[in-house]
Amino acid sequence: MSNPNEKSFPVTWDQFHRDSRALAWRLASIGPFDAVVAIARGGLVPAAIVARELNIRTVETVAAKSYDHQNQSGISILKEISQPVFDLAKRGGKILIVDDLVDTGNTARVVRDMLPGAHFATVYAKPKGRDMVDTFITEVSQDTWIFFPWDLDVAYVAPISGATD
Repeated sequence: MSNPNEKSFPVTWDQFHRDSRALAWRLASIGPFDAVVAIARGGLVPAAIVARELNIRTVETVAAKSYDHQNQSGISILKEISQPVFDLAKRGGKILIVDDLVDTGNTARVVRDMLPGAHFATVYAKPKGRDMVDTFITEVSQDTWIFFPWDLDVAYVAPISGATD
C-alpha cells in the first residue's frame, strides 16, 4: 500500500470462493447467460466459478491493464473480445461480464462500451465505480486496498502488543 491511510482488506482463497459463489447465486435469477467475459486477470477466477455454477460453457476474456502494481493509470486493452462473442451479442445473446473488483470504474467503462447490452458483475465494488456495476457482493470504502489471494502468502504476524515472548 502506497498510502498509509489506506485500509487493508486481505481476502483468502476460501472467502473469495464463497463470495464468487454468492455472486453466482445473485446472477442465477437474472440469467440464463449465453457467454461470460472475464476481465483478465482479476476476473478470471470469479468468472470460472460463476461459469461453473451457472453452467455457462462459452467463456471469453478481455485483457485490460489499468494498474502498475498499485498505481492506477490509463486503460490499455491487451486482448480484445473475440468476434464470435460480439456476434452472439449482436444476435441478442445474453452476455455476462465478470471482474474481481470495480475501483474507479475506468476499466468497467471501457469494457461496457465494447458490449453495451451486457450485464456487468463484480465480487467487490468501491463507491467511485459502483454505478458501472449491475451486480456485486461486497462494497468496500474507496480507501481500502483489497489483497486478493493470488497476491498473498502465509507469513508470521507479530502480536499487536509488539511482545515477542
